[in-house]
Amino acid sequence: MTTPQRIVLLGYGPVGARFVEELLPSVADGSLDLTVVGGEPVEAYNRVLVAEYAVGGTELESMLVGDRAAAEAAGVRMRLGVAARAIDRDARTVELDTGERLDYDRLVLATGARANVPTLDGVERHRRDLVSLEKYADALVGRDDALPAGVTALRDLADAEQVLAAVRARRRIIVLGAGVLGLELALAAAHAGADVCVVHHGPHPMPRNLDRGAGLVLRAALRRTGVTVVVNSRAEAVGFRDEADGTRRFDQLVTADGKQLRGDLLVLSCGVSARTELATLAGLRTAAGIVVHPWLASWSDPAVFAIGDCAQIVERTEENAHERTLPGAPSGLIGPGWRQADWLAARFAAEARDEASADSTTDGADRSPRDEGVAPPAERAAPPAEREPIVMLKAEHLDVVAVGDVGAEPWDEDPAHPQRRVAQWADPEHHRYVKMVTEGGVLTAFASVGMPRTAAELTLLFERRGELPADRSLLLRFDGPDDDPAASGDAFAPAATVCWCNGVTVERIEASAAGGSTTVECVGRDTRAGTGCGGCKGRIAEVLARVAAAASVTSPAGEPDDAPSLAG
Repeated sequence: MTTPQRIVLLGYGPVGARFVEELLPSVADGSLDLTVVGGEPVEAYNRVLVAEYAVGGTELESMLVGDRAAAEAAGVRMRLGVAARAIDRDARTVELDTGERLDYDRLVLATGARANVPTLDGVERHRRDLVSLEKYADALVGRDDALPAGVTALRDLADAEQVLAAVRARRRIIVLGAGVLGLELALAAAHAGADVCVVHHGPHPMPRNLDRGAGLVLRAALRRTGVTVVVNSRAEAVGFRDEADGTRRFDQLVTADGKQLRGDLLVLSCGVSARTELATLAGLRTAAGIVVHPWLASWSDPAVFAIGDCAQIVERTEENAHERTLPGAPSGLIGPGWRQADWLAARFAAEARDEASADSTTDGADRSPRDEGVAPPAERAAPPAEREPIVMLKAEHLDVVAVGDVGAEPWDEDPAHPQRRVAQWADPEHHRYVKMVTEGGVLTAFASVGMPRTAAELTLLFERRGELPADRSLLLRFDGPDDDPAASGDAFAPAATVCWCNGVTVERIEASAAGGSTTVECVGRDTRAGTGCGGCKGRIAEVLARVAAAASVTSPAGEPDDAPSLAG
């Protein structure tokens, strides 16, 4: 009988938890052996929702995405609250900070990302290059930079507790950075009653996703909600005050143009970087992340894989094999990470079944993926390439959706893109804006602010690679006063995608509703829809409302409706 492949997973965030969930049948039937190492001593939770948790908008229970009890019942060995300290690729072992050594045949890195700490006088930050890691491994591997009192980077539950205390006390919160996560926190905290100021060095928020028009409309909308926005100001230093107990606590953020912005809590929202220190020390190729082939195996070792925010997928060529810098970066989005976890787990499970089948007709000699050298043909199969990610800003009464490069202007003439056309509509007074970019009539990029139904229609067209109507203004009717959403069937076509993170369609949600899932939460438990970034919860509610309306029409008058209860 073939010995089960020993898989060690480092990282138990949402991507690691999905990988575990997908492997449970193979672990339960004995075809695979799985050990999980997670640094936090808690069940895996959705980090995308940490900002919502930080303002009291959700409970921890609704953020959980793992099931430790089910995993252990299936035979998974869970090592939570411990950290990996080193990888020995020759011996194929992982050393933990407890001194324990774990043997592996295949190692999967799902170590995620850490918040960037910008260069600020008064805030210490550490380099994590090879020289620094070799010299200070105990202080740097698996650890985040220690921040002064009153300064936090919103990545985990401990960070969220600091923000929650400030929100409940109606303190003044300074958010440094105007990306999606920083703005979501700022809007949620302001809605909860905190005094919030966003500081960034660009001319408008979300500069990576929005053009100037959309960014300026968003900036005006932010100010309307009560969020102070300070633009074109590069943060330079942090000032502190001495508390009665002797603690030095954040007091003000100083900018290069001389502003002194006082506050009670500074939240750093300056992007993230992949946690690559273990891979770097183990001699694996790293760049912006852990460099892996499209089939998710490391360039340096076919027995090591990476998924999620730490994985940088690059097709290896003779030209780039020895280059210091490589194209691309980890996606930073939960949807692609989940799809990578699903695909890799399915591949491992299929290989385990194939080995078990081969064992019945051969002598059952052990085979090692490391001994195969360059990836065999079956291993070169890869997950489908990801399209450009659709970015959504989720906030109360403020809808922002963008995808692709929206930098082109309607009057641009680009010889390299003779079929490119740009349509633009703006109503700054009412904080509404849309830009659509097409190639040969097919939508390739768009930005939408304050136009939720138009954005939903454009998202559907982008998903289908559909052509826009010749008269682009027809799309504006979706957010007009005379539009009847129920009369438009395209957005609710059975094959239309509702949840991009998990690839859940209208048809799947309708089937879930027919089976008794009558709330967004119930649908999430049944289909996973809405459990990623959360941006689709409104669409899920709309689908459920249509199902309920159809059921009420078809129910005979006077007879009790036997639809399931709202408890799900």
